[in-house]
Amino acid sequence: MPIIQSVDRALHILELFDEYEKELKITDISERLMLHKSTVHSLLKTLQKHGYIEQNPDNGKYRLGMKLFERGNLVIQSLDIRELAKPHLQALTKETQQTVHLVVLDGKEGVYIDKVEGITSSALYSRIGRRIPIHCSSVGKALVAFKSLEEIDSILKDYDFAYRTEHTITNKEDFLKELETVRKHGFSRDNQENEPGVNCVAIPVKNYTGEVVAAMSISSPVMRFNEEQIQWQIDLLKEEASKLSAKLGYGYEN
Repeated sequence: MPIIQSVDRALHILELFDEYEKELKITDISERLMLHKSTVHSLLKTLQKHGYIEQNPDNGKYRLGMKLFERGNLVIQSLDIRELAKPHLQALTKETQQTVHLVVLDGKEGVYIDKVEGITSSALYSRIGRRIPIHCSSVGKALVAFKSLEEIDSILKDYDFAYRTEHTITNKEDFLKELETVRKHGFSRDNQENEPGVNCVAIPVKNYTGEVVAAMSISSPVMRFNEEQIQWQIDLLKEEASKLSAKLGYGYEN
């Protein structure tokens, strides 16, 4: 397959910039690519015209342009989180034999976007596409807890803290205290708050900006798991959620 030389050279120019070389003079670029300065100048002007290169007006050096950020952001947004998360959900189910969920926030509710059934399904409520309240679910708490206070206030405005079981949090004050606990420990729990006899633990999944974009959870029957086993589930969840967050870019710029 033939290579278009000018395109190849332009891409090589972009690849010269990194966290150590944020700005370069035209002579630096010319020497590193072993190209004549006039050729480099033409390539830079073309890249600059389209926003992929900028020139610092103070020192005349060149740097990457905002168009690259724009294009890169589109790539990140196009990542299918379900596809990326699937092997992690499967790994958790294989290890624990329990049902594992992937949930995202939509307005004031969580939405199940994927689910891997365990050998003995304990969560009767869940199915892909179904909505779940945030106040009585571990995934809901994980999705909301790390938002700003302003965002939380907006979500909870006129929120209906509907009663589900005798363990359900039914008022804003107690729910805000619960979110503080989630932020402190990095995970959330639903101990029979949504379904009697079902315990659920969840961990938030973060993207490249540090924003929580999903939550992963494990549901298990209360009668079969003690606190030590629940902590084991939490540790497994943290490990897999961390791997998924890394796939979404979290940790590289944080």
